[in-house]
Amino acid sequence: MNEIAWIKEHPLSRRQRWLLLLTAAVSSSCGLAVELLLGTLASYLVGNPALAYGVSVGGFLAAMGLGAYLSRFVAVKGDRATQQTQLQTALVWVELMMAPLSAIIPLILFSLFVIDGPFWIALFLGTILLGSLAGMELPLITRLLEQDENLKDTLSGVLALDYAGALFGSLLLPIVLLPLLGIFPSAALIGAIPAGMVVLLARNFPALRHWERWGLFIGLALLIFVPFTIILGDRLENTLYKAPVITRIQSPYQRVVLTRQGADLRLFLDGDLQFSTLDEYRYHEALVHPALSANTALRAKASQNVERQMPNVESLTPDSPLASRQVLLLGAGDGLALREVLKWQDVEKVVLIDLDKAVVNLAMHHPFLIKANHHSYADPRVQVIQADAFVTAPNLRDRFDVIIADFPDPDRDVIAKLYAQGFYQRLLTRLAPNGVFVTQASSPFFAPKVFACIAETLKSVGLNVYPYVVDVPSFGLWGFVMASHSAIQPNTLELPVATRFLNIPTMRNLFQLPKDIQLGNVEVNRLSQPVILNYQADSRWAAYD
Repeated sequence: MNEIAWIKEHPLSRRQRWLLLLTAAVSSSCGLAVELLLGTLASYLVGNPALAYGVSVGGFLAAMGLGAYLSRFVAVKGDRATQQTQLQTALVWVELMMAPLSAIIPLILFSLFVIDGPFWIALFLGTILLGSLAGMELPLITRLLEQDENLKDTLSGVLALDYAGALFGSLLLPIVLLPLLGIFPSAALIGAIPAGMVVLLARNFPALRHWERWGLFIGLALLIFVPFTIILGDRLENTLYKAPVITRIQSPYQRVVLTRQGADLRLFLDGDLQFSTLDEYRYHEALVHPALSANTALRAKASQNVERQMPNVESLTPDSPLASRQVLLLGAGDGLALREVLKWQDVEKVVLIDLDKAVVNLAMHHPFLIKANHHSYADPRVQVIQADAFVTAPNLRDRFDVIIADFPDPDRDVIAKLYAQGFYQRLLTRLAPNGVFVTQASSPFFAPKVFACIAETLKSVGLNVYPYVVDVPSFGLWGFVMASHSAIQPNTLELPVATRFLNIPTMRNLFQLPKDIQLGNVEVNRLSQPVILNYQADSRWAAYD
């Protein structure tokens, strides 16, 4: 019997065709979800998200090309019926191999990182292996569908479902799986899906009936394995920290970990230390009080000028309603900077914008964090907005006397834009004429060009800049940059609130930069050219512990 006659006598049923198209969609969805998961894991463990996703997603796509090429060597001998059986069997093999590998590779990568093994090599090899298998699936499915469809219709159908599946997988992972399950349970659950597809294929293709039990076995094994991945993952993660982990949350944006050893409570975001309660007051007092003190001085000076020009106008006395102030806090979801702002009785309103609801909820409800931030979120003066500060802050209606930016270090594109000239220009529309802006500015020792770049970028939007440093034992020497439209005299700043670290002489001396901290010789950080990313990648960080 010739090929055309065989195809006419053995057409695929409508159910079989749709099942093959569904397999293409599911394969693409699971494959991309796993690669995004590997990129997330790599970014969490070793930082450098651009490289992490470049290796995982870029390597995956390149490996799909390799898999597509290798598929040409499958089912090349025998008559048409034999080839169809071989293609179906090869597809089942690919699905059964993808299933356990999707679950196991993330655990292997985490284990290698813990023992200081060849993490990047393993990530590359794992990506190539998964990508090659995923790349074989589409050509195999296309060849199966060619039985009773022409090539044009077959390719259009397969590719349409493939792209739709990729979109579904890329959204399902960050929106649903990671926040609800975490990295390792998500990987095991994703791995169970191809095994389930084998069961469906086996029940609808007579030549594959004996593979049904293998699909059931592997799929059920991976589902049973899901809760055990939580235990394994937690034990592996515990080795990354020097103190017991008391809380761990995987939000849509980052991994949130809280550790506690005696009185030392520490918050980590994607593995980076955010604070230690042993010394965080040094950081947060230095971040908040110089700016509020400078704003007090600028407002008082403006009031005196008005009084001289218009003697009958009431001046800004401490008891005057005109003396009330509004403060905008960007980031700072842990509530510790908020605690310091609320010490100023003339602050009428504080608007806090933070992207990650998980951090804010933790600060609102976790007893240890509530104790550390002095119940700051319970203060009626506080308004919380969960949003991207880059988009939301410049569009607020109010103008603020003080704007405080406590963003993470600019080691990713999404963070670097928050230190860019374009963002500062838009944000200044929300700053009062006598307002003061202040931002954390990374380590002036380990990343000196970041410190200088932030100062230069703020200067480029027409502000007077006042960089200063403070020693925080957990971080070492840390930098801040204060800026305003009007000139500030740091040596005249006052401190009318209770503090643990700062006093008036100490606060004034913060602005005396050490001799080995130099500004200049940097470019302005722009949205179109985020040079700050390269500055943050300073090789000195290798010595940071």
